[in-house]
Amino acid sequence: MSIQIDFMNDPDNGNVSLAISENGIATVSFYHPAQNSLPSALLADLVEKIAKAGNNKQTRVIILKSEGNRTFCAGASFDELMQIKDKKHGAEFFSGFAQVINACRKSPKIIIGRIQGKAVGGGVGLAAAADYCLATEAASVKLSELAIGIGPFVISPAVIRKIGLQAFSQLTIRASDFQTAHWAMQKGLYNEVYPDIDALDLAIDALSQKLASYHPEALHGLKEILWEGTSDWDELLRQRAAISGELVLSSFTQAALAGFLQNKTRL
Repeated sequence: MSIQIDFMNDPDNGNVSLAISENGIATVSFYHPAQNSLPSALLADLVEKIAKAGNNKQTRVIILKSEGNRTFCAGASFDELMQIKDKKHGAEFFSGFAQVINACRKSPKIIIGRIQGKAVGGGVGLAAAADYCLATEAASVKLSELAIGIGPFVISPAVIRKIGLQAFSQLTIRASDFQTAHWAMQKGLYNEVYPDIDALDLAIDALSQKLASYHPEALHGLKEILWEGTSDWDELLRQRAAISGELVLSSFTQAALAGFLQNKTRL
């Protein structure tokens, strides 16, 4: 049984929900019909729900997940990217991902990432922002930003922190190629990989129940250790968002985005 904290159902524009169970397991879940891509409104809602879950005294551990079984997150909303007309709005849009990463970083609670399907671009950043990730074998990863004229600048600190510079270079330079879930586990993005969603959810349930039984202060102390050395990320990610916000205005990037939308080649 769970206590529903906040939920808005909008099948056309997506939604973000938060539920906290009686034993202190908070679940933050997001959905968007375009392969769980994230427009600004959903990014802002994710920030709010993650903060609300972390600040709730009842919460012991947070699960971050998306709906559906094919794609965990396809990254930024291409439709919204096409509407950016100046540097200010470009920086504001990419700051949305920065704020989600920082919300995960600043949360006093351990966050478990449930990666049931493919993760692209910002979706890889969300996985990297979780403290511990469980995934299925279908959860391949790709950083496609170079292919559309930008780069994974905002999410790079979180991704490099998890997988190191060499693996990040491979993932970035091979912008058109998916890497397997087992590759992601070997490099440190995922901690465990399961054959299917049923097995994943059993493992998520067992782990979250176990974590919820541990001393809250010990978990909080572990969280602080896991994010040591990141106190400058508020400013760092803001600067990175400005870089992406400027590049997205280029004719190269606008043409590439239009081609992706027309051909539906994103995943």
